[in-house]
Amino acid sequence: MNRVRSFGARANGLTDDSNAFLAAWRTACDSAGVVTFLIPKGTYLVGPVKFSGPCKNVSSLTVKMKGYLKASTNLSKYGSGAGWIEFRWMEGLTLTGGGTFDGRGSEAWPFNNCRDDYNCKLLPTNLKFVALNNTVVQHITSLNSKFFHLALVQCKGFIGSKLKISAPENSPNTDGIHIDRSSNVHFSLSHIQTGDDCISIGQGNSEVTISSINCGPGHGISVGSLGRYRNEGDVSGLVVKNCSLTGTANGIRIKTWPNSPGSSSATNMTFENITMNNVSNPIIIDQSYCPFGFCSFKAPSLVKLSDIYFKNIRGTSSSKVAVALECSKGFPCQNVNLENVHLDLSSGENHPSSTCKYVRARYIGTQIPPPCA
Repeated sequence: MNRVRSFGARANGLTDDSNAFLAAWRTACDSAGVVTFLIPKGTYLVGPVKFSGPCKNVSSLTVKMKGYLKASTNLSKYGSGAGWIEFRWMEGLTLTGGGTFDGRGSEAWPFNNCRDDYNCKLLPTNLKFVALNNTVVQHITSLNSKFFHLALVQCKGFIGSKLKISAPENSPNTDGIHIDRSSNVHFSLSHIQTGDDCISIGQGNSEVTISSINCGPGHGISVGSLGRYRNEGDVSGLVVKNCSLTGTANGIRIKTWPNSPGSSSATNMTFENITMNNVSNPIIIDQSYCPFGFCSFKAPSLVKLSDIYFKNIRGTSSSKVAVALECSKGFPCQNVNLENVHLDLSSGENHPSSTCKYVRARYIGTQIPPPCA
């Protein structure tokens, strides 16, 4: 058992305990067999901290995080796009214990200019997982991240469950979970309240399953945005099921940029058994996505969308257009299917409506709103 207190962590919430954490990690990583890294109850000021492998002789490493970690608010300590707490290049990591990672984002959010600057400096992510294999993350809380709460990059075999993710509705770019270039990922049984996408599926992902997520407030569950950069990887094998969204700015959203610098595809995606409670844009495909006021729309999106299934989507829409399928003129959507969609207006007025561009969807069973003419 490697305890951070044994390596000099003060746990008073005022003294920087980063060096004690790193010393405890090095000892744990240099051990052999089944290893536990313990962060006992207490308040720790840390960061940024990179927990790196490979831990060559360790068969499994469990981080029992029972404490309350407070992030440094000194932004000069962090690199652009870095993580506050990073786990890198490891096999068989488990992170659990019921503890809290408090990013103290309210002091950093005023410095976020990514909605105005295309090339903005990215603030740090609370928890970043880089090039990990066979990872389990459960029973932890991420609070008030400066940027994304959890980010996966090039991970294989990742299970996340029973997570609590929370930031104010107006906190910028605080995506709950962002997944990038990863495979065989499963997130479930979690509550996400944040200021951006509850979950965002980026480029290069395959075999991702999202189930039993309660989302809201936030911007919904999104694929993308895709098609912004050159040489993006394809997305395939996504399943989102048994989720509930409440008061979100979007429901299920697929978003791709116009004027793409290269082509890619997103295919074989199923969204099933989703409950919408007073959600704006419950079902939306937007292939002209641009959060800025200065995008070029001269060329259409080059992201090819195909084999998309919306099944058993029900609840209420706060926007008149409850189903918007707005695809690319360059690559019209192929094989889009809606089965048993029942979305009433939250206001109790008459039925909502649908819009479609560059798509011929296939409809089965109940369709409220009615299909596009």
